[in-house]
Amino acid sequence: MVRSLWSAATGMIAQQLNVDTIAHNLSNVNTTGYKTDVAEFQSLLYQTLQTRTTSANGEEKPGSAQVGLGVRNSSISSIFTQGEMRESTSPTAFAIEGEGFFSIRGLDGGTYYTRNGNFFISEGNDGLTLCTAEGYPVLDTEGDEIVFDPDMIVSKITITDQGSFCYPDETNNPRELGMTIGVYQFNNPTGLYKTDGGYYQETPASGDAMNEAENNALKKSKIVQGYLEASNVKVVDEMVNLIIAQRAYEMNSKAITTTDEMMQTANQLKS
Repeated sequence: MVRSLWSAATGMIAQQLNVDTIAHNLSNVNTTGYKTDVAEFQSLLYQTLQTRTTSANGEEKPGSAQVGLGVRNSSISSIFTQGEMRESTSPTAFAIEGEGFFSIRGLDGGTYYTRNGNFFISEGNDGLTLCTAEGYPVLDTEGDEIVFDPDMIVSKITITDQGSFCYPDETNNPRELGMTIGVYQFNNPTGLYKTDGGYYQETPASGDAMNEAENNALKKSKIVQGYLEASNVKVVDEMVNLIIAQRAYEMNSKAITTTDEMMQTANQLKS
């Protein structure tokens, strides 16, 4: 009976983490580029009560007797499905259709990746720099910052489906500027390390970042200007998962209560 107490307790802890994950998803339902997190669980070690043996009549028993010792969280994985496209009035709002990620340079000089294409223009000594809301510069296919001429009118800057920036010439026809926004893919995006602000770092689990401009084997992503990728959180699904997690928590709590009642009854037995 003590075993059942610990097993039910691990179930309550696991479901509490599940509820926390669902709550985090719901809180980010309006976060641009956010990807749904899913808590995954695995069974703990099994205790063998009886191995395969023979009965008193010499008949072989078909299997052993084992009992589980509970559950624990194995990982919290992100689901990188495509989010809904939402129109934006910003000329520097870009959405990705496909499996790619934008690359940005963090304060530590490292390269980070994001699906949030809500970019801005920062005026500096070198020109107009394309950056994130936090001021991190967006990188091109060569890993360099994207800097426009300071005399350019931001609203006239356009981008092609392949990510090449254009600006109208004297005849008002768009001409490529020789800069292409960097878009990268990963063999296993679920293995990316999540940091603050919705940014990701590559890890050995995710594999190296693959530049779409240099790797012809990759299916190229499409860049859409004037749109942002919304969160892929489905509120209805999350509410259903929340109900399931709550019921599972209640059942584990009931198992603890039942075990306590059985132990109390056993203690009250008189010879």
